[in-house]
Amino acid sequence: MTPPDITAQATHGSVPLSVVLFRLATDQGRERISVGDLLTALGDRAIGALMFFFAAPNILPVPPGVSTLLGAPLLFLSAQLMLGMRPWLPGFVTRRSLSRDDLATLVRRVVPWLVKAEKLLKPRAQVLVRPPVEYIVGLICLVLAAILMLPVPLGNTLPALAISVLALGVLERDGVWIALGFVASAVAGAVVWGVVWAMIKAAVLILGPVFS
Repeated sequence: MTPPDITAQATHGSVPLSVVLFRLATDQGRERISVGDLLTALGDRAIGALMFFFAAPNILPVPPGVSTLLGAPLLFLSAQLMLGMRPWLPGFVTRRSLSRDDLATLVRRVVPWLVKAEKLLKPRAQVLVRPPVEYIVGLICLVLAAILMLPVPLGNTLPALAISVLALGVLERDGVWIALGFVASAVAGAVVWGVVWAMIKAAVLILGPVFS
């Protein structure tokens, strides 16, 4: 696995998320990496970083049930962002872990795209990354995380993409990405609602004659 360029530091001087994930995935002293390990490694940046970590895998096709597993932590983190709280996850979440090999596989899929995004991210349009707008971001992510957990066709990709964009905006204090995340959220909501409405209409057409 090729390491990301550590010289491409985040503009606020901290180590980029791509580098943190790479280091954990290549740490030979660990057989398994828990959510608690990620929480500790990311510190005060944990809310945005962990939201991205749990949302991004859902952009690609995942096995049934994975979106529910990854969506539960997103609910906690989004609610904390909405309420202006420090990052915290309950023990049953922080104790969840995956093998270093599985994390390495995930990192190989996600980090190349993350590195490209990090080159575009920088602190700007600060009004969109401060309260009360930040609380609105948390509310939108909370709704999207709930949608993510539902067994709806196309219910994973677009909400996960929107959460990922918003999470990176929060992480790097980039109001432009927050604005893009708002647009992506509106598109995701419209598409998912259209799918749900089509499913309802199909169910009525199929079941209508049965109960008539």
